[in-house]
Amino acid sequence: MYAIHQVESSGSTKDNIVGDKGKAIGPLQIHYSCWFDATEYDKSIGGEYKDCFKLSYSKKIFLAYMQRYGKGKTIEQQARIWNGGPKGYKKSSTIKYWGKTKGYLEWKR
Repeated sequence: MYAIHQVESSGSTKDNIVGDKGKAIGPLQIHYSCWFDATEYDKSIGGEYKDCFKLSYSKKIFLAYMQRYGKGKTIEQQARIWNGGPKGYKKSSTIKYWGKTKGYLEWKR
């Protein structure tokens, strides 16, 4: 999650981050469909999409999304799922994203 946070918003904790031409919000850059999937999977999260502006809430969404789609997958596959959706680990378009994420993982060691 640390590396994803770095890639998506340079580790920012600001509560007004909007990206991907207005389609993603918050420090983990969550799209509505990701939020919907995560809250459908783990109904205990509750809240509204706009809550994704908060880092603490965004982390809950990330964890639920990974439980739903990333369980049993490698760290690379999970990063690519975060970037490209449930089957993102199969998309060549997410390889570059993995490279950025991997760089932060190696830097943190």
